[in-house]
Amino acid sequence: MAAQPTQVHWRTSTYSGAGKECVEVADVESRSLVRDSKRPELGHLAFASGEWSTFVSSLKGTANPS
Repeated sequence: MAAQPTQVHWRTSTYSGAGKECVEVADVESRSLVRDSKRPELGHLAFASGEWSTFVSSLKGTANPS
């Protein structure tokens, strides 16, 4: 897990669902950063933008609604 960057604009992911309390994302240079909105002090995961796009695309349609 990488250290928290400074001056990053975090936004709630559109994939977080109705509660809007799950995942936050930020775009920094050519990376997509992802963190838990309830525990941001734990840091974030960093993905190359292409990797993040591939990951999100692979999840579409696979969610199991409760």
